[in-house]
Amino acid sequence: MSSISKEKITLKINGTEQQLEVEVWTSLLDLLREQLHLTGTKKGCDHGQCGACTLLLDGKRINSCLTLAVMHDGSEITTIEGIANGDELHPVQQAFIEHDAFQCGYCTPGQICSTIGLINEGKAKTLDDIRDLMSGNVCRCGAYSNIVKVVQEALERSEQA
Repeated sequence: MSSISKEKITLKINGTEQQLEVEVWTSLLDLLREQLHLTGTKKGCDHGQCGACTLLLDGKRINSCLTLAVMHDGSEITTIEGIANGDELHPVQQAFIEHDAFQCGYCTPGQICSTIGLINEGKAKTLDDIRDLMSGNVCRCGAYSNIVKVVQEALERSEQA
């Protein structure tokens, strides 16, 4: 009988430090959804091509389906559940509502996390930059024009802050 290989890791998830024991092959996405029941981060393609699983790792956006949880011992993870400040929506969340930048909503958590990560990166300066840097987040409903407006507005607000 073979033993299952598990590792103990510590992650700060949405502001709360958690000590976890995970199988070494568990993706960060599966850890969040299956073990911690944080289902806001969506499983789409499971190959890093759609962006539905985008979250913030130490403030940077990543596809959580493409990384193993054990690789991030000591890291800070922010999922869509940790974006708002209590009952107060994050400005990017509010902008998604104001611009009606979602239809079915499946990709929205990844789009929001990607937008916040994009702002943190500070690389987007033009609409073409926004389109290029957000191209890893797929919206099958076609809300792209509104999503681009959200990102542009969020970037402008962050520059004014």
